[in-house]
Parts: sequence; structure tokens; C-alpha cells
Amino acid sequence: MTDPDRPPVQDGTQPATPRQTGKPQGATWSRASALLDRDHLAIGAGLAAPLALAAILVPFRTKFANTDAALAMILLVVIVAAIGNRLAGYVAAVSAAAWFDFFLTRPYERFAINRTTDIVTTVLLLVIGFAVTEIAVWGRRQHAAASRRAGYLDGINDAAHAAATGASPATLTDRIAASLTRLLSLRSSQFQFGIAGIGRPARLRHDGTVFLESQPYDLRLTSLPEGTDIELLVESGGRLQGRFLMQPDPRVPLTREQLLVAVAFADQAGAALAASYPASP
Repeated sequence: MTDPDRPPVQDGTQPATPRQTGKPQGATWSRASALLDRDHLAIGAGLAAPLALAAILVPFRTKFANTDAALAMILLVVIVAAIGNRLAGYVAAVSAAAWFDFFLTRPYERFAINRTTDIVTTVLLLVIGFAVTEIAVWGRRQHAAASRRAGYLDGINDAAHAAATGASPATLTDRIAASLTRLLSLRSSQFQFGIAGIGRPARLRHDGTVFLESQPYDLRLTSLPEGTDIELLVESGGRLQGRFLMQPDPRVPLTREQLLVAVAFADQAGAALAASYPASP
């Protein structure tokens, strides 16, 4: 017996009417633009700040050890590396070493050094600047990874809450489609009831791998052919409930971790839909 409230299962020959989420591309590119502007400003600061500091210290250079000036230069590199990207930190380190040599080591106002201790100090300034930059980059990566994982959990909890509060299947799948769009930076995401394979999309498997016509794709390193969608099947107990049809952005690499979280979303959808549309006896 067929449940009259359940949408019909497609057999691969009929077009489906999708539910499609909005695309948050404007917000995504706005954030990317802000980060790009910040990095450009940091690179500019990396070039100019060491020069300015060295010029300020010129009147006092005979009154203190130039190792003290080198420590001040390192502090500038730390600040630039903390607010910018790797390139900004490297630029700041090179700029600091160059202007330290030019203004604060003898012979002054020349790119030359005639004392061994000054050579060692300049080299250490450069090396420590590079090391500080790499530490800052590593720290930002760890912070970003922690933020991503928190976002994954928020999305899973949101879907679980929707299912627990008795949200309609349409509301639940719309929420999960929106979560998938945010998670994978998709151009679009839509849920289709009772469908698999229509349009010959790539398929995201439950182990987090993506295949297109039996060819595996590592989406961290390569992108699918332009215009190729990805389907994520929604099943429960071996019974097909439908699929999420996703349009990826080829400019955005996707990690295995992200894809496995997407699979977890689909599993939640499958369990909720199975409860809403139980199998006929």
C-alpha cells in the first residue's frame, strides 16, 4: 500500500521538483574580500613599519645596544604575522632585517656590516622573523579547524533539534540542505524525494569519497568537470528516501572531514524521513 502523503519515487526517467536553498555566496565573497584587504594591509605594514621604527631609532642608535633595536623589530614582525598571512610575515622579517642593517649597524646608511656580532644579530632577526611567522600561521590553522568543527557540530545539532521537535520532512530537509550549502560552500543544494542517479552526477559515498562514473576524485586537490553536480543519497535501513543534489564551487577545495560531516547530515535526514514515512507492511 502506498502512503498518499509521501512524494512518489522517481525511477530515473522523470524530472524531479527540487527544494532548493538560497545561495549564501554574497556573504562568502564578502568575507573573502575582507580577508584579502586585511592581508594587503598587513603586507604594506610589513614593508613600512620596520622602516618607520628604524628611522625613529636613528637619533638614539649610539645610546643603546642594537640588540635592543633587533628585539623591537621582532615585535613588529610578530604583530604583522599575527594579523596577516604568511607572505606578510615574511615581508616584515626581510624588511626588518634590511632596515636594521641600513640604519642601526655600522657603517650607517649602507647595506653593509663590518662587525661579526651585527651579522649574527641580523641573521637571527631574519630567522626568528620567519619562525614566528610559521608559528602564527600554524596557530591560525588550528583556530580555523576548531571553528570549523564547532560549526559542524552546530549544524548536526540543528538538524537533530528539528527532528526531535517534530518538524515536517520538508522543513527538515530544507534545513539540512542549507547546512550542506554552508558546510561545503556550495553554489546550491536541494533535496529530491525518491531519486538516485538522474542526470549522472558524481556521488558522495558514505566513506567520504566522491566518484564520477567509477573515477575517484580527491576534491582537496582537483575539482569535478564544470557543471557536474554531486548527489548524496539519503537512506535508512537500505531503503532509499531521496538525495541531496549539490552544485559545488570548483574554486573551493573540500576535505574528507567536511564530506564525512555531510554524510552524517544525510544519515540524520534518512532516519527522520523513515520515521515520517514508515515502510508499508
